[in-house]
Amino acid sequence: MPRNEEIIVGLDIGTTKVASVVGEITPEGGIDIIGVGQQPSRGMRRGVVINIESTVASVMRAVEDAELMAGCQIGSVYVNISGSHIQGQNSNGVVGLKEREVKDADIQRVIDAAKAVHIPPDREVIHILPQDFVIDDQGGIKTPLGMSGVRLQSNVHIVTAAQNRAQDTIRCCNAARLKVASMVLSPLASSYAVLSDEERELGVAVVDLGGGATDMAIFKDGALVHSAVLPLGGNQLTNDIAVGLRTPAADAERIKRKHGCAYSGMVSKDETIEVPSVGGRQPRVLARQILCEIIEPRVEEIFQLVCNEIERSGNRDTLASGVVITGGSVLMDGMPEMAEEMIGMPVRRGSPVGVGGLVDVVRTSPHYSTAVGLVIYGSQHASEHGSNSGDNGFLVSIGRRIRSLFKEII
Repeated sequence: MPRNEEIIVGLDIGTTKVASVVGEITPEGGIDIIGVGQQPSRGMRRGVVINIESTVASVMRAVEDAELMAGCQIGSVYVNISGSHIQGQNSNGVVGLKEREVKDADIQRVIDAAKAVHIPPDREVIHILPQDFVIDDQGGIKTPLGMSGVRLQSNVHIVTAAQNRAQDTIRCCNAARLKVASMVLSPLASSYAVLSDEERELGVAVVDLGGGATDMAIFKDGALVHSAVLPLGGNQLTNDIAVGLRTPAADAERIKRKHGCAYSGMVSKDETIEVPSVGGRQPRVLARQILCEIIEPRVEEIFQLVCNEIERSGNRDTLASGVVITGGSVLMDGMPEMAEEMIGMPVRRGSPVGVGGLVDVVRTSPHYSTAVGLVIYGSQHASEHGSNSGDNGFLVSIGRRIRSLFKEII
């Protein structure tokens, strides 16, 4: 079947959810989101696979939901990677210019020189991200091709992962009949969805609050300069509520989403919530203030870790754009306010922008940031990995006609 469009699919395999987002590249070069699927995640803990069978089942259900909505068959995906096993480091390399003019081969040579660092055999490289180039004494060069000099230096950020953990993620996708076009660091993917070019240039930190961990990426002068994974996430909030209010974990999660507030000063003392009990006992009515007193210390701890990591990176004074927080947990009332108080700089919530199509679904949902970012990343890097559409375009034209028909009926 002839096809003018290209389909890119982002698959976010997280601790609490698996999200699949289908994006269609428009003739104008933009991206329309045409399908989404989300299922509870089973078999993941703190960003790593602990049960392949359960993870595969969650992936398959999320992908099937996205296929049904988009009217296409998904064959390959861009998938995220996270977890405490992720490590990032900066490196640099230097080469001489034989012809006094920078060629493509010279750029490749200097990047190869920069990545020539010791990497243990049980780890694999996920990204080698150029930051800038230096020709002789001229620094801050983004595109050195064609420039003249005798010495070329590259500064890069290298992201590595535990080889077994990365292979487990790929194995889960393959078992779900999906080809992995590329693995992408979670906060890097999220940054494609929630940041503007101006924020990247001025300096900004992206903080992605996942269920099992909090991922961070710091950008300066348009490049990634620091990445980290912190060991606390939204699940810790749920566990605290379950223990503090003596309620089942499922009810604790519902209470967190519906009534949670990270900043107790925003809650009236007169507000109350109904809390289910365990063992068949009658529900109790408690002050919402009690719930906030349970949540607030843990949120303070998370953002204190973020603040410490920013200080450790040495980039605090370069973050002119402040901090952007994203992920499902940031929808809770008081999150930006608490983050600003703990980190000491401007903070905003980040939701996916720069896409069309199902904008009402994704733009109001920070928990889709990573999946949408994977789609945007894939659209910009597909040429490097070859087209990832495979059979993703199958039945797309029919799907579009069905959606158009529904619009006409409505």
